[in-house]
Amino acid sequence: MGSSPEASANRASVTSYAPIVAADKPAVVTITSIMKTSSAPDGQSQPSDSGLSSDERMPRFFSNRGIPAPKAPPQGATQLAEALGSGFIISSDGTIVTNNHVIDGASDIMVTLDDGTELPATLVGRDAKSDLAVLKIKAGKPLPTVAWGDSDRLRAGDPILAIGNPFGIGTTVTAGIVSARGRDLNSGPYDDFLQIDAPINHGNSGGPLVDTNGTVVGINTAIYSPNGGSVGVGFAIPSNEAEKIVAKLMKNGSIEHGLLGIELQPVTTDLANALGLPKPEGALVANVGDGSPASHAGVETGDVITGFAGRTINEPKTLSRAVADLLPGKREALSVWRNGKTVALSVVIGGNDVSVKPVAVTTSSQPLHSSFPTLGLALGDLDRTVRQALNVPSQVDGAVVEGVDPDQPAATSGIELGDIIISVNGVPVKTAKETSQAISVAAKSSRKSALLLVKRGDQQTFIAVPCGNG
Repeated sequence: MGSSPEASANRASVTSYAPIVAADKPAVVTITSIMKTSSAPDGQSQPSDSGLSSDERMPRFFSNRGIPAPKAPPQGATQLAEALGSGFIISSDGTIVTNNHVIDGASDIMVTLDDGTELPATLVGRDAKSDLAVLKIKAGKPLPTVAWGDSDRLRAGDPILAIGNPFGIGTTVTAGIVSARGRDLNSGPYDDFLQIDAPINHGNSGGPLVDTNGTVVGINTAIYSPNGGSVGVGFAIPSNEAEKIVAKLMKNGSIEHGLLGIELQPVTTDLANALGLPKPEGALVANVGDGSPASHAGVETGDVITGFAGRTINEPKTLSRAVADLLPGKREALSVWRNGKTVALSVVIGGNDVSVKPVAVTTSSQPLHSSFPTLGLALGDLDRTVRQALNVPSQVDGAVVEGVDPDQPAATSGIELGDIIISVNGVPVKTAKETSQAISVAAKSSRKSALLLVKRGDQQTFIAVPCGNG
């Protein structure tokens, strides 16, 4: 049976990628970062971990760090560890682009060219928030380069090539397509990754993603993997974002990012119902840092930021990026939804980075003090034993979740053992009894959900739990 004209045309359009590889491969380099590490009491060296997470559900940055097994060095002895990555030359004078996590913590950086030449590199600039870094080598001759492409023109389904040095086996080319655009990995304000299915692994990090014109449309940065190897889900920083940041790093060596000093979360339908919002849009403020720019501006926990600097804020990512792009000291207008109405504020952008480090929650072994069958919660008071077990500061009041019925709304909404409920529908609570009473009042209101502000480790988050109304 003969092939259709369409199928024949599709086969005819598939050509070899060899000309692209021949043109671009000489500009791709291998980067070896040397780290100084100290041996632990058991004699094993301990390099820092540059990955996002070891949790198999999370994407991982590549950095392939391997250390030869030492012969029981003295405790505290300094050793050298190596991190392997890739990069690409954008200027014939030896300017190289890579990921920040490839060179993070390096005491020395070596670059291996495609022809095998090894050269020391100097760090021109780096930016952790965008995970980009610029290096410089002196080769004594003009070097081959690759040109930036236009990542905005990429569509899901467009063919791409990934070039790099996976596992240190040598420069390798893999082919695939753009699987999706605009992926958010929760790694920073600039999350807007291209998702690709071209196989990439440890060592590919910092290498170029090129289109069929041979131009760089992305920088290979992370993988989603249950086993550390490629499963066909990779992520790359779009070139249009990277090119602007690289230009700033080449000029200044670093980038000042704006900061509000707040924790944000998306507004779900349940949260919108609990907050009285007409629709699930905006960025919900889960916590305001003490002394932060947002605090000075009058932003409160529970506010929903709907506008910033003259632009509409539909989701937290939009606000995070808009703030990060601003220079500290700039004053901007801020619109928030509070108690059923819009409030106008003015904020001066800050510049000191405030990081919130998640802390594992320890479940309480105290007896159950009270329960609330409607939501499926058992609550307890924050006595001294519970505070010590969960590392809850003395200034934090509320009720600890000591039991969760897995078949009731609280569990399905995300409430967990060890959570501290600190407010209900915007009303602060101090004891298990107050919390139960506040939830009872919320359940009798006209809203479909009760809005619980929950402290989990060092983070706060709002969780809307359906009450069965409406």
